[in-house]
Order: sequence, then C-alpha cells, then structure tokens
Amino acid sequence: MRQLSDRAEPISAAAYWELLMNLTRREVMGRYSQSLFGIGWAIAQPLATMAVFTIVFSRLAKMPSGGAPYPIFAYAALVPWFFFSNSVASGTLSLITYRNIVTKTYFPREIVPLAQVCSRFIDFFAASALYALLMMYYRVAPGPWALMAPVFFAMLVVFTVGLTLATSAMNVFYRDVNPVVQIALQLWLYLTPVAYPLAAVSDRFRPLFVLNPLSAIVEGFRSSLVFGRAPDWPLVAISALITCGLFAAAFTLFKRMDKYFADVI
Repeated sequence: MRQLSDRAEPISAAAYWELLMNLTRREVMGRYSQSLFGIGWAIAQPLATMAVFTIVFSRLAKMPSGGAPYPIFAYAALVPWFFFSNSVASGTLSLITYRNIVTKTYFPREIVPLAQVCSRFIDFFAASALYALLMMYYRVAPGPWALMAPVFFAMLVVFTVGLTLATSAMNVFYRDVNPVVQIALQLWLYLTPVAYPLAAVSDRFRPLFVLNPLSAIVEGFRSSLVFGRAPDWPLVAISALITCGLFAAAFTLFKRMDKYFADVI
C-alpha cells in the first residue's frame, strides 16, 4: 500500500478553524435544512426516550431515582448520551461520506470526524434548553455544584472525539467497523447508568461500570444538576484518566493511518 506523498504544508490555525466551521455548518444545514421540524428533532429524540424510560423503568420496574422526579433523573443522562452516540454513529462513517475531499487534496483529516462531533453541539444545547424548562416545571433548582456541568461536558467531548477518531479511521480499512459500532452503541446505552443510578449496580458488576468513562460523566451531570452535590471524585478521576489515554491513543492512531486514506477509500 503506497502512502499519499503530495502532502501540503501545515495549515494555519485560522485556516484549520475555518475549514472545521465550514464542514460543521455544512453538516448542520444538511441535517436540518429540508426537515419539517428542523432542530426540533434534537429535542424529540431524548424527550421520547425519557417518556419510554419513565413508563418502563419508573412506573413498571420501580427503578429508584434518588428522590428526584424520574423524568428529570433520566433526561439529565439522556442529553449527554445522545450527544455521544449520535456523534460516534455519524463520525464513524464521516471519512467515507466525505471521500471526495479526502481523496482529492491533503488537509488535516481529523477535521472530518471532528466536524461531526461539533455539529452535535447545537443538538446538545437545544436539548439542554428543554432540560432547563423541565427543571422549572418540576421545581428543581440547581445549586452551586451546577458549575461542574461544563467540566463533565468537556470530558464528554474529549471522550467522544477520541472514540470517533478511532472508529472513523478503522472504518476506512474495515467496513465491518460501522455495523459493529451501531450494535455496540445500542448495548452501551444499557451498560451505562442512564435509566438507573450507578448505586443500583451490584458489587459484582460495578468494576465494569467504573471502567466505562460515560458512567462518571452521566452520574456527574446528575450529581451537579439534579441533586446539587459533589460527584464521586474517584470515579471521575478514573474516567478522566481513561478518557485522556483513549484520546491520545486514538489521535496517534489516526495520524499514522491517515496517509493511507486516499488510497483505500
């Protein structure tokens, strides 16, 4: 397999940012421009799932929610979950989707999957706005620990970008990666304390959940926004270490593989 030899000079930070914003804008416009409900779909997805979870887990299974209204409890985790899952799902296919620009010219190709993640910011903030309304409806007032929410969002973004870089690069060479990712995301939802609290997990399986970075992230959002208390710091520390390690490994893998993308795609 030959390497792509016509590499251009490294682009400036301004050019990098402009290209990232252009691809992000193109992705957002393509997703919502001809949609009847537009950005409303970003709210509908977590809202519908919250309704189903409320019926199944709260009403039927009597799942504890720490004394908080279950819709608020579930929605606090569903918003970051859908940001993660939608970003990874579309990001895995991104290099194939944008094969025309990937094969015709050299540029920092991590911009392509990164734009997929950035395009989901608008979904996250739209869903977060609805969450604020739900908190007002249920008369749940955020306390000082709500200031930790941006920290957990930053962890969420870094973890999402890292995983998306890895899956998008591997999908170029092995097209089986995409269906595996889609199945894994479906299972991952139930292996993350989204519909239930981490405290409900038995000690036998708790180490598995501790090693899942999303456990600390969704529990962190809940602790800071719903319960107004400090997060589980050891859990957060483990999640941060795994997240940083994954990002570093994924970025290194991506940069080593990107020289072959144009030939394989």
